[in-house]
Amino acid sequence: MPGRPPRVRRVPRVRTHRAVSPWLFLLPGLAVVAVFSLYPFVSTVGRAFTDARTLSPGHWVGLANFRAMAADEQFWVALRNSGLYVLLVVPFTVLLPLLLALLVEKPLRGVAFFRAAYYTPVVASVVVVALIWNWMLDDRGLVNGLLRLADAGPVPFLGDEWLLLFAAMALTVWKGLGYYMIIYLAALATVPRELHEAAAVDGAGPLRRFTSVTVPAVRSTMVLVGALSSVAAFKVFAEVFLLAGPTGGPAGQDTTLVMLVQRTGTGLGGRTGYASALSLVVFVVALLLMLLVLYAGARDRTTRGPEGEAR
Repeated sequence: MPGRPPRVRRVPRVRTHRAVSPWLFLLPGLAVVAVFSLYPFVSTVGRAFTDARTLSPGHWVGLANFRAMAADEQFWVALRNSGLYVLLVVPFTVLLPLLLALLVEKPLRGVAFFRAAYYTPVVASVVVVALIWNWMLDDRGLVNGLLRLADAGPVPFLGDEWLLLFAAMALTVWKGLGYYMIIYLAALATVPRELHEAAAVDGAGPLRRFTSVTVPAVRSTMVLVGALSSVAAFKVFAEVFLLAGPTGGPAGQDTTLVMLVQRTGTGLGGRTGYASALSLVVFVVALLLMLLVLYAGARDRTTRGPEGEAR
């Protein structure tokens, strides 16, 4: 009819399910985590209490694997090496990257080259890096060649139990410096310049400004780096495996816990039940290490004032 307004077609409203919609977006990620992380973890925990092997599901044996672990001399050697790795590597990975970050944080000409140079070992393959170190530390390698020129004689870096372990520690520290340096650079960018200027006006030298201004400002980052490096050091595998070989160095004295898990649980005759028990021990100890570092950092923050001074 003339003069009658045209009919507007109504579009049905889409109901918003606020309780369901977020989970639809999270579902793909949760499925990946469940399949590749949660299920293997639960399966490992269950297998740790069985006598399973590679070709056999095994039977329930309770705590027999853990009792065998307590009587296994190789387990205590591996635990000693992993513990020493944490004690000797973590302090260097907490302090040295901070010093490197202080060196390259200033906007000087050519500083980008040094940042890239320090970060290069991080992106390099650990296999390639370990092979280079192996060639350098070999009896006929570069380091011993220079020592022969100085009449110092060859040093068995890869043949001595302790020298081999210390060489692997040095490789771990060197390869991780650039990664933790980037973390410290992000933390140093948030430190106000006024604090350094005020400390300089008060007559504080570089060392005093470092201990009174820089360290308190990045203390939480140091705790984070300590937690990350503690777990990584305790779970070390590639560096020691590639330098010491699958046998774990002379008489297996450089074996770490993760190497012991790999050696025990692989092959047609692999004891996957015992290896799962070892993996569970590695998980619990690494978790305790991380919680201990985080607790120490939280306790330190509660006992210090806003300026980093003890209350």
